[in-house]
Amino acid sequence: MIRFAKNVIQFLRSWAYFLRTFAEQTNKFNRIMKKAILSVMLLCLTVAVTAQPKSRIVEDGGMGPYKAVMKEEVTLPAHTVFAPQDLTPFNADKPLPVLVWGNGACTNSPWEHYRFLNEIASHGYIVVATGFIPMDDEPYEGERSTTQQQIESIDWAIAQNADPQSPYYNKIDTRNICAAGMSCGGLQTLFNCADPRITTLMVCNSGLFNQQNAYQAVGGMPMPPKEKLNEIHTPVIYILGGKEDIAYGNGMDDFHRINHVPACAANFPVGHGGTYREPHGGEFTVVALAWLDWQLKGSAEGEKMFRGKDCELAKRKDWTIEKNAAFGE
Repeated sequence: MIRFAKNVIQFLRSWAYFLRTFAEQTNKFNRIMKKAILSVMLLCLTVAVTAQPKSRIVEDGGMGPYKAVMKEEVTLPAHTVFAPQDLTPFNADKPLPVLVWGNGACTNSPWEHYRFLNEIASHGYIVVATGFIPMDDEPYEGERSTTQQQIESIDWAIAQNADPQSPYYNKIDTRNICAAGMSCGGLQTLFNCADPRITTLMVCNSGLFNQQNAYQAVGGMPMPPKEKLNEIHTPVIYILGGKEDIAYGNGMDDFHRINHVPACAANFPVGHGGTYREPHGGEFTVVALAWLDWQLKGSAEGEKMFRGKDCELAKRKDWTIEKNAAFGE
């Protein structure tokens, strides 16, 4: 009986030791788990903060009536969007026409053109530019852009307009889309010219190469043949930098070949770089906005810039304009 009692006491001591040890280990495990969970939460918070879309107010939002913002959109990687900061004035009855833009030198950032594009947005447009947002004036160094990115811009605008969860829901005019670009971006625009969703084209400091001068092209540029011009189905404007522009010959040759749609060629003698980097985009913005207002908004004032023998552009200092027969006077 005494031996049995001793065995019971020994068992109870062992069980008590086990329970005490288990409790200590459990507490230690809980402390470790709490630290691990806290670390994960801090990491997630850090990622969330660093992953916030970038944005930048350019030149106080522009000179137009709708102060603009340049920003990233998480739903559209490797693109930069310019839009009015306040979207409340826009709705299904007053939507934002669309400009999709390709950059010079096939650069995957609109770092050279953001003043020009921001100014356009401030006049009531949504601009979707190929490439990463420029947060300063440093030249972009990275991967080149592709022609497909311009198509992605159109796809995105249409999808955002149809998405009830989007801030752009029923605020984008998907029936009025201009495809445009500078230099290589102009070639990308012409490569995509057959897209039936495009309403008008704006080819800046650019034009298709021919067999005689193809060697001048920078590697990676799209190189469609001149026959590609036959696929244009919309009015088109070439905005060139005069005879000083390395793309002048190509652009004017394109213009003279186009006879099946309205086309005009506007020249301002500043060379290939245009005026994009001047405050608010300079002179090129004035002409581009007039074209967009006419073609995408039906503006009579915009039309005056181009229509008539004594059109406003012909009277504007240093500008010249040529029009094809389909364009008329």
